[in-house]
Amino acid sequence: MAKIGPNGPNVSSGTDSTGRPRRRPTTVAMSMTRSPSSATACQAVPPGADSSASRKSAAASRACTAGQRCWPSPGYPATPVLRAACVSSPANPPCPSSWTVRGIRTAEVAILDGESLLNDATALVLLRTATAAAAAAFSFWGAVGDFAFAVVLAVLIGAAVGLLNLAVRARITSAPVNTAISFAVPFVASIPAEHFGASGLVAAVVAGLVTGIRAPRVLPPDHRLSDAQNWSTIEFVLEAAVFLVMGLQLASIVGAVEREHTGVWSALLIALGALVVTLAVRAAYVVPLPRSLRASARRSAGMQDRVETMRSRLDDLETARAAIQEHRRGRRIPTARDIERLGSRVRQALGDIAYFRKAPLGWRDGTAVVWAGMRGAVTVAAAQTLPEGTPQRALLVFVAFAVAVLSLVLQGATIGPLLRRISPRRTDTAEQDSGERQRLLELLRAASEAVPTAGESAVTREELAAADPSAVRAWLGREKARRLAVLRAQRTALLDARDDGTFDAEVLASVLRNLDAEQIALELRGGPGT
Repeated sequence: MAKIGPNGPNVSSGTDSTGRPRRRPTTVAMSMTRSPSSATACQAVPPGADSSASRKSAAASRACTAGQRCWPSPGYPATPVLRAACVSSPANPPCPSSWTVRGIRTAEVAILDGESLLNDATALVLLRTATAAAAAAFSFWGAVGDFAFAVVLAVLIGAAVGLLNLAVRARITSAPVNTAISFAVPFVASIPAEHFGASGLVAAVVAGLVTGIRAPRVLPPDHRLSDAQNWSTIEFVLEAAVFLVMGLQLASIVGAVEREHTGVWSALLIALGALVVTLAVRAAYVVPLPRSLRASARRSAGMQDRVETMRSRLDDLETARAAIQEHRRGRRIPTARDIERLGSRVRQALGDIAYFRKAPLGWRDGTAVVWAGMRGAVTVAAAQTLPEGTPQRALLVFVAFAVAVLSLVLQGATIGPLLRRISPRRTDTAEQDSGERQRLLELLRAASEAVPTAGESAVTREELAAADPSAVRAWLGREKARRLAVLRAQRTALLDARDDGTFDAEVLASVLRNLDAEQIALELRGGPGT
């Protein structure tokens, strides 16, 4: 009799209606029952063959069948493949501290952080597009148009929410209240975006980017410190919660894969293949990237003299205005703001040229970036966003979880030995950092000297002891106000240098943290001028 089991038809031996022995179907026949096109990929196991070989061939057959359920074939929709690709593509950056301990340059960490933001958002937007396409006839250009509309509108909404967020929070004096408002910003950006058919995730990311770039100029240091500490805790809790929820659902998902598909082992083979394909695509894109960046750096270095000449002309307002007007005859005279904007772009170009000449990326850096792109919480969370009625949902969710686990185990366990083996090239960072810090000190000194009250004469302890207490309090108030003004001027100078790209980002961030700590300590002392 024929019985239907979790893995397909199970035909027992016996006799047919004529009394002749009923032949047990081969593995190919069973696989063709599920998918005709799988017959060419799987070998038949004749009756009486070795049982272990039979089991291996059956497992291979189930893997072929399961793979075809996720891979497009004639007459089969491509959306499951798009969903699997979108779910598997987001990469989680490794812990920056672990890279620092291993002596890896911060350029790779910056690349991975930027990739994590943009790649995650792009993958989830594509996942949404694939899910929407499953409900109607798939159109490539229609999907491209939906993607472009979702991204462009989300960027506009996110930028507007980010600026509005800073405008509101700049008027709040309580750090806890300010941090609490920051928790609502992602929802304020994503809900309107989703309502108008855009990507809520992209809107939230853009709002965060605008806030992160502008916050040092708008928010006080203690508010930003509170934001960083609380958001770091929430990030850790949410990432742990994703895996916790997945673990709670894993038993039911495994059962669904066993009942509705081809078994857990076949799904694991699919996950392993998805991880291999993901790494291969990543390598195909990243490996040639250092070469193209070096070629771009060489072309930019050839223009350095011209850019330097342009910058020297822009330093003097009248000379710059005359030079620009000479090339723009018949048009309005450029204002000081126009010249400042052009000067900022010129300084950014010079900063990029200096950076790529000082720290070019090589094949070792490309190898590190490829292998460090692990799959993690975003992959697992993306799979769980699939609607309940999605075809092959249980298989897709299980494959996503398996891809994340395999990636974290295999790549995470081997990234350290790999980095030690390839020994990414490091320049003499100590000498470079010393030169950077010397230039930063000169910048900070110039900024402090520009403060009107910075030139007041110092007062000795003896003069303070002999002075009247009210005069001492008044002097302390003026001194505190002066130091705060100096710190603000120095921070503005550092942020201008950050926007121009004239200093190493890590050294600049370290000096900014020191300024923030000094201002927080000064404000906590209280007294006059608080």
